[in-house]
Amino acid sequence: MKGLFVDTAGWMACADGADPAHEGSCAARDAALEAGLPLITTDYVVDETLTLLRCRLGLAAAEAWWEQVDRSPRLRWEHIDHERFEKARHLFFQYRDKGFSFTDCTSFVVMRELRLTDALSTDRHFRQKGFQILRGARRPRARGERRRLR
Repeated sequence: MKGLFVDTAGWMACADGADPAHEGSCAARDAALEAGLPLITTDYVVDETLTLLRCRLGLAAAEAWWEQVDRSPRLRWEHIDHERFEKARHLFFQYRDKGFSFTDCTSFVVMRELRLTDALSTDRHFRQKGFQILRGARRPRARGERRRLR
């Protein structure tokens, strides 16, 4: 299957104009859509994204994002059922030397199942698991600008 998996970090970079990866992430997302590729995400990623948007940018930003993705015919939601959950749980405890979140592991399971190779993310864990990260170029920080904590 062809498509671009979008992780929480990818959604956040696109939604937050102050994110250093905003421009590159939006460009990568738009290029995938222009190429006719669907954006693919999971219910776990949506949960995580809505929560982070509300905490970092406010409820209005979370609601605006939700309204945009909820009605998009170019977004495919994959749900984490019992079988996917169990595969993710296995990965989560298998990689003791990595900092994979449980949501990362559910994403890896879906990506492998759908034979996806590319993820829109700034999360290095996708690369560590063997996926290609598409995020575009990060905007260089201005002199004296502090790095934002994620």
